[in-house]
Amino acid sequence: MELGFSDASIAELAKSLGCRSLKTDLLRQALTHSSYAREQGTVCDNERLEFLGDAVLKLVVSEELMRRFPNEDEGRLSKIRAYVVSDKALATVARKFGLEKLLLLGKGAEKTGERSRNSVLADAMEAIFGAVYVDCGLEASKELVLRALGPAIELASRSKVELNYKEMLQEYLQRDGAESPKYRVVDTWGPDHERVFVIQVIHGGEALGKGKGKSKKDASQMAAKAALIKLGLIEE
Repeated sequence: MELGFSDASIAELAKSLGCRSLKTDLLRQALTHSSYAREQGTVCDNERLEFLGDAVLKLVVSEELMRRFPNEDEGRLSKIRAYVVSDKALATVARKFGLEKLLLLGKGAEKTGERSRNSVLADAMEAIFGAVYVDCGLEASKELVLRALGPAIELASRSKVELNYKEMLQEYLQRDGAESPKYRVVDTWGPDHERVFVIQVIHGGEALGKGKGKSKKDASQMAAKAALIKLGLIEE
């Protein structure tokens, strides 16, 4: 993959984002990973723009889902939104815009493959949304979000969205390169044809959640869901 952060590549990115006048320094900041900022010592990373972009993203998607699905309840809307704004969906969009090639990473992060990590690309995409909001306003950022995530919203509108809680938890816990969560069976009961499993999810020596189900797979999903609720990432 040819990497390059040039005036031409930034101009092309601004054009594809639908905001040709977007300031180069804002785009550069949106694409600056914290590892690069630490190494350089004189540049700002993208975390503040990511914080803003995350809020803009959720507002725009929430408003669009309210408009598209007037008869859906809060629980269903929350599931659809979580699917649409997941790291996986955002990373897919980031790759389409070519962010993988433009990211500014520190040498260590480059060696450990951070450039291809979904969470890193998702953060950069949120930072881009934040940059567009700062420089071009809410309407421009709304147009970008809906254009970028329109396919994900459309897919969610045509199918029953089932969240993969284990995948969501793993993506969150590994955002900074931490180890994967571990799942262990802590209890079982019932006859073989009606067995119930209780599984606990542990990370960094801490028990994050417990769940039960008629299979280890189902129990693991419920344990991950309990962990996400505990961490305040989804609602019960």
